[in-house]
Amino acid sequence: MQLYNTLSAEERAQLIDEAGKDRLTLSFYAYAKIENPKKFRDDLFIAWNALDALGRIYVAHEGINAQMSIPADHFEEFRNTLEVYDFMKGIRLNVAVEQDNHSFLKLTIKVRNKIVADGLNDETFDVTNRGIHLKAKEFNNLLEDPNTIVVDFRNHYESEVGHFEGAITPDVENFRESLPIINEQLQDYKEDKNLLMYCTGGIRCEKASAYFKHQGFKNVYQLEGGIIEYTRQIKEENIESKFIGKNFVFDHRLGERITDDIISQCHQCGKPCDNHTNCANDACHLLFIQCDECKAAMENTCSSECLETIHLPVETQIELRKGLQVGNKIFRKGRSESLKFKISGDMANKPLAKIDPKNVSKKSKVKKIYLGKAEHYYTKSQIAQFLIEKNELAVGDEILILGPTTGEEHVTITNLFVDGQPSDKAQEQDQITFVLPFKVRPSDKIYKLEKIEENA
Repeated sequence: MQLYNTLSAEERAQLIDEAGKDRLTLSFYAYAKIENPKKFRDDLFIAWNALDALGRIYVAHEGINAQMSIPADHFEEFRNTLEVYDFMKGIRLNVAVEQDNHSFLKLTIKVRNKIVADGLNDETFDVTNRGIHLKAKEFNNLLEDPNTIVVDFRNHYESEVGHFEGAITPDVENFRESLPIINEQLQDYKEDKNLLMYCTGGIRCEKASAYFKHQGFKNVYQLEGGIIEYTRQIKEENIESKFIGKNFVFDHRLGERITDDIISQCHQCGKPCDNHTNCANDACHLLFIQCDECKAAMENTCSSECLETIHLPVETQIELRKGLQVGNKIFRKGRSESLKFKISGDMANKPLAKIDPKNVSKKSKVKKIYLGKAEHYYTKSQIAQFLIEKNELAVGDEILILGPTTGEEHVTITNLFVDGQPSDKAQEQDQITFVLPFKVRPSDKIYKLEKIEENA
């Protein structure tokens, strides 16, 4: 009985590309009493693995919290796997605003003490006594009420790139920190103000609304389905968006655009920008906002120290990392003295810039064609080496290099060497090299991008 992943993320990505089928990124949660979370976890893994469902899921005695990617043609079968549990019958599935077939590349289901780390003792208050759920139009109407206080229950790196107009945006790194801070800030408004709260998908507000009612707040409301469901409703019903900017999401996309407004700055130069990146130094992995110019100049790193580090021999980098925590354990979210233009706490309500909607639509009409994988990067000469596993590549082609640390990098091929010799074209099983100003890793994949002709 298979209860674990047998493929690496890279192998899974290749299979997804070869299948050529669209996938849906979605999220859902449910609070319920689960007697045996371990058995519940194993049953879900068996059912979802058979459907090629992927994602990051937490289960606990108190319920389930899931962010997932599923094949679009298996959507109803996936829903059926939820419907067998009474507490998930008719559950709302928050489908992502923007779709990406690689949003999740493994099926990870973990048993936790809680599905959201809130630091609360649930025995001390009624967790079912929640606030009033509001749909998008109702939420907008209450926002207009001068007697309303709206609070963002997300973290500083989420609210920095997008939030509701006039929202209180606590300078916190996790949900646990936000509860006592907000409670103290709003002590004088328990009786007469409308407390309006929101988060990404609604799960944090489920617990927070009950907590604040227990703390004595009389008029507590929450955005049903969070920002994800709000966005779906405003688009379907042609409602004005009171949310400005991007909605941060917890997969490799790191954001879904809700409006054309850019309300944040590149943390390195101050230019209007709302694209997150992870520092390319494997001993850092700082999450921060970086514009395209700084991305090229700093080679995906957050500081001059990290830039120097990635150019050291691999053996030296490994030696420097010895004794340090790695991976998600050191994944810091935007806290560094190197980030000169980092803003936390009181966020801007006015856009610093607008994106060009034409560029967004063009970007979505591009087909990715899998070519192969990275083999080596020669740091001193800035030469990248790839193996072409299928299809062809030619000088002048636009390519995408994609990797968990490298992120997404778009490059146009201006020179090409095949098996060490200059060439205009490479084909299956060719080993290619070309100049690249940033480091690539063996886990990186290379794709050719082709524009899809629009229907007249």
